[in-house]
Amino acid sequence: MANVDIRIRAVDTLLTPDELNERFPVDDTTARFIAGSREAIGDIIKGRDQRLLAIVGPCSLHDPVAALEYARRLKALSDQVSDVMYVVMRTYFEKPRTVGGWKGLILDPRMDGTYDIESGIIIARSLLLDIVHLGLPVGCEVLDPIIPQYIDQVISWSSIGARTIESQIHRNLASGLSVAVGFKNSTSGDLHNAVNAIKSARQSASFIGMDYSGASAIFRTTGNDYGHLILRGGDQGPNYYEDDVESARAMLEQAGLDPTIIVDCSHANSRKQHDRQKRVLRSIVDQVRWGETAIRGFMLESNLEEGCQDIPDDLSHLKYGVSVTDACIGWEETQRILLHASALLREAGNEGGTRLPL
Repeated sequence: MANVDIRIRAVDTLLTPDELNERFPVDDTTARFIAGSREAIGDIIKGRDQRLLAIVGPCSLHDPVAALEYARRLKALSDQVSDVMYVVMRTYFEKPRTVGGWKGLILDPRMDGTYDIESGIIIARSLLLDIVHLGLPVGCEVLDPIIPQYIDQVISWSSIGARTIESQIHRNLASGLSVAVGFKNSTSGDLHNAVNAIKSARQSASFIGMDYSGASAIFRTTGNDYGHLILRGGDQGPNYYEDDVESARAMLEQAGLDPTIIVDCSHANSRKQHDRQKRVLRSIVDQVRWGETAIRGFMLESNLEEGCQDIPDDLSHLKYGVSVTDACIGWEETQRILLHASALLREAGNEGGTRLPL
């Protein structure tokens, strides 16, 4: 028989989600914590909880040791601000690439192009559990449609990126996820694709995927009504200002959707200058203090050390706690601006869960 797979070099077997779950199980205590965190996030998204959802963490994770150290610090900080913010650690393992580059810990954990994906999945699952066991919820971007089967039991929030919100595969997948899903506006800055994605994910869907046993299966979803818009700026500049938020709120309402917005302090909103994230956060807090109820949270790219680094040929030369993708603010800055933001929210009368009226 002729070889029809002329561009497939090899096909390697992969452990099943069930096998991974057996190796790194979610015990009853952890399952209750994850369920509680999902409920808390859902209450914020729906406006039942007046705290801000704070998605904080590295642009991407590449070093489990540094990630766990960061998580310990973030957990302690989250306890200090828990009256006005609900902190979720940003744990991104997959990175979409326009042309090329490192695609994340799950796909290339050795950072050398060998794509030891099975090891990457194992590391990711283990690390997520370690973080959750600290009492800190985690959130991931959904990129590969199969990966959620390996980690979805552990996560409490997810996002669909600016490059994939038009994908029907991702909209169908979002409709069946057990967590709230944020949809980023397009890289151009256009909001319509994200709004349409939120509407699409609210509807029931059927799609082909892989079940926990590794078999092909048809998934039939109920729809996800916890979708929300993430403003991340675009080619024309930031979109976190008052007029931008008001316009986004009006667009969501006109589409018959909950006016629920999370603002990404990084990416185009910071003009890709990591030290400008504090300006975005300051504007968010100011808008919330003055009664903008559509803003339900924010995203912050933060690491142990500020800046970013290229991946060296000799990985022993990697700087500890420094991002290998987008530049991040360092820990001291993270702590300073989150504590300051929480103090401003309390001063505005937010301590009891009531935002300052217009």
